[in-house]
Amino acid sequence: MRVPVAGGVTWFKACAQVQAFEPRLTAALYGRWPDRVTEVLAVDEARGWLLLGDAGIAVGELGNPPEAWLDALPLYAELQKGETAHAPDHIVHGVPDLRTAALPAGYGRLLAGELPLANDEVKRLGDYAPRFTKLCAALADLGVKESVQHDDLHIRNLYSYGGKLRVVDWGDSSIAHPFFSLVVTFRFLEEFNHLVPEDSWFRRLRDAYLEPWGSGLQETFEIAIRVGSFARAIAWTRQRAALPRAARPDFDREFAIILRRALAQTRQ
Repeated sequence: MRVPVAGGVTWFKACAQVQAFEPRLTAALYGRWPDRVTEVLAVDEARGWLLLGDAGIAVGELGNPPEAWLDALPLYAELQKGETAHAPDHIVHGVPDLRTAALPAGYGRLLAGELPLANDEVKRLGDYAPRFTKLCAALADLGVKESVQHDDLHIRNLYSYGGKLRVVDWGDSSIAHPFFSLVVTFRFLEEFNHLVPEDSWFRRLRDAYLEPWGSGLQETFEIAIRVGSFARAIAWTRQRAALPRAARPDFDREFAIILRRALAQTRQ
């Protein structure tokens, strides 16, 4: 909710119960990373309320220029790298646990739930379970520490203001493999900007994001994007379960897209 004040605007957000962790998480991130997270003016954890400063204009309103992501992704990676030390505390305070070790069980819950897919698609998803478990183990063995993962890092959640880029709306976050974040970022560059998968921008953005993490992580990134496509679907089962049944058909239209994008990874 936009709240005009003297000299500008603020934004009030009342978080749903499924996102009750968001006020504390956002305040903690702003406290440590004030140059790259929305300004937090006030927090009421008990009510799930947030009062935020004006973050500026969403990059989507600017056409989602890849150049903005080229600047933002290394800063976001630095935040994630710094937050690895705080990951256990975030989990204690309710941030969902989607660490790699937890994903095979999450995949099982996904399969056991109601999915907006055709029967043959559900079967393909089930048949992939052993391969998914092996990919999770392989990703864990590659040694990147898990951290806060925004999981909705797209054109409406990156803002530009006064020459700075800030990430907003941390309500879909989890503690997970950090590289999962670019699953969503890359999807919007494909669908909004119409970049083909072979476009050089994807390589440039990948390399810019990976630079703070160190060298030689391209293979890790590719595995993470595959696993992360399924992790996003697993995360959405939690959101779906919190909805009243009457709201699920609308939710399922987007959920089906996420599931089918994950299923596309089974062909690789």
